[in-house]
Parts: sequence; C-alpha cells; structure tokens
Amino acid sequence: MGRMPLNDMPWWRWRSNVRSALHMLSDPQFQQECWLAGRTEYGDVTDAVYRLVEDTWLDNWSAEKYVGTIFRDSQEASLVDVAVLRVLRIMHQVGPDAQVAAYMNHHGWPEAVRAARDAHVRLATSDGDDPDQPPRSLEVLEIMTRSA
Repeated sequence: MGRMPLNDMPWWRWRSNVRSALHMLSDPQFQQECWLAGRTEYGDVTDAVYRLVEDTWLDNWSAEKYVGTIFRDSQEASLVDVAVLRVLRIMHQVGPDAQVAAYMNHHGWPEAVRAARDAHVRLATSDGDDPDQPPRSLEVLEIMTRSA
C-alpha cells in the first residue's frame, strides 16, 4: 500500500489520524497481535480513541460538520459517526485507562469493530488504498503527517 493520496483534502492530517484509529479499531487480528501482546509501536486502544476524536471533537458533534474538509461526503461522515458512538460508549463504560482485554471482552465490542470496519473500508477505498493492509505504526503515521 502506497502513501495515502488524501492530501487533496483540506484537513488531510486529521483525516490520517481518524483513518489510523478506525483501521486499528476495525481489525481484531491486529488487536490480538499488537494491543493484547503489548506492542507499543501502535499505541493502545485509548490512543486509537484519542486519535479518532482529539482534533475533530467527534465526541461532541457529528462528523457531518467536516464534510469537505476531513470527510469526502455524508456517507463517510455517517459511518464515522456510528463508529465513534459505539467505541465511545464502551470507553465510557470500561474507563479510558482500562486494559485492552476489558474493551475486547465488552459485549458491545464486536459491533464497535464492525462499525469501525465499515467506516475504515469506506475511507480507505475513497483514498485509493487497500483496506485489508495491516495498520501502520504510529511512527509511520507521524512521518506521513509531518509538515512538508
């Protein structure tokens, strides 16, 4: 998978962070092999949630607000909203500092993963990327989003 061709979006760095978070939240195999295994180069589930909402404030308002800046269309925004709501509901129930297993064992986790997968596939496909490639490390994400 090549460099994400999303710098045509005005706030493409924010899009990169949202995509990274959705990618990790949508991949159960990644979660087992990286998060549960304690691999630090990807951050943890709390880091992913933070990347999903940190700059965008998607925990306070709809992704629809960002159509044309972060999201290409209302369908992307709608799918992101569903994923954010499902993930945040779990985060609020188990706590932001809970162990990864607490998230993954939550009864709502499979649905949150499916919602993140739907959003991830839509955004990746819209950017011309293969949604089935493994997530990138935080170091690679940082290199990709540095100011040119």
